[in-house]
Amino acid sequence: MDMTTQDVTEQYAIYQGDCIPIMKSFPDACIHLSIYSPPFAGLYVYSSDERDLSNSLNHNEFFQHYEYVIREIHRLTLPGRMSAVHCMDIPTGNTGLDHLTDFPGDVIRLHQRCGFQYVARYHVWKEPLTVRNRTMTKSLSHKMLTIDSTRCSIANADYLLIFRRSGQNMIPVAHPKGLTSYAGARPMPTSHAEFEGWDGSQLENKFSHWIWQRYASAFWDDVRLDRVLPHRAARDEEDERHCHPLQLDVIERALTLWSNPVETVLTPFMGVGSEVYGALTLGRKAIGIELKVSYYQQAMCNIKEAIYNQTAPKEQCSMEL
Repeated sequence: MDMTTQDVTEQYAIYQGDCIPIMKSFPDACIHLSIYSPPFAGLYVYSSDERDLSNSLNHNEFFQHYEYVIREIHRLTLPGRMSAVHCMDIPTGNTGLDHLTDFPGDVIRLHQRCGFQYVARYHVWKEPLTVRNRTMTKSLSHKMLTIDSTRCSIANADYLLIFRRSGQNMIPVAHPKGLTSYAGARPMPTSHAEFEGWDGSQLENKFSHWIWQRYASAFWDDVRLDRVLPHRAARDEEDERHCHPLQLDVIERALTLWSNPVETVLTPFMGVGSEVYGALTLGRKAIGIELKVSYYQQAMCNIKEAIYNQTAPKEQCSMEL
């Protein structure tokens, strides 16, 4: 494997290095769920490493290299199981005269060519003023509205694209007691909250039904956007333009919907460890791979925090693959 360092335990295995040769060392059909954010082609540059997908010369070259990642994930995924990809539309600039690139559409079509079925697209709402202040996007400013609203844009949603590997899922992701916790910002009505821990007929479980209505919506406008792992220490001079982890609410929803406790979750672009952290806190096992050293080191800190706060599941098995 092309790797600088690794940390392998019974609960998780994380690797610092190129995800392609590392994934090639794993056996077929060993992953129950993958969830990750790929580099957004042409939008952010994370490092000067020639193996970094964000350093692709153009859109086409990015997808040529990204295809290797998807084909490896397809090989590793159990039949009938899911892969969740976090992405967004890519703006060509912020002057008000730019346009959007349909990055999610290209991601969908590439997954389909690689053997995945396209299942769902969840929209994660963004607050416009917060996006404007963070990105300084001119086309989101009120001043641009007063000058020429044809040059205004929107606070683009994040998307969570869901893909399924073909074949029959032999291990159902079952919830015999419904959904038992809610990862989100909206207060639950008291009349529904009283059903927490309900052991009777699930037809009467208003607690779970209320959560399911939030999760089953294509528009997740109740995600806590600031509920992310510490990441500022992972920045270095090469990537001051971007370091923003995926929200833990999104990760926890995906893990709950598409994996069982003790199953193995893969993230080939680990970043600061958000997906690994989420998997461990929900009693899953996790595999994470990260090329950038500063991100890997921050992920190590975040993962150790998860282990410290975690009640370890009773059933465990080795992560040696």
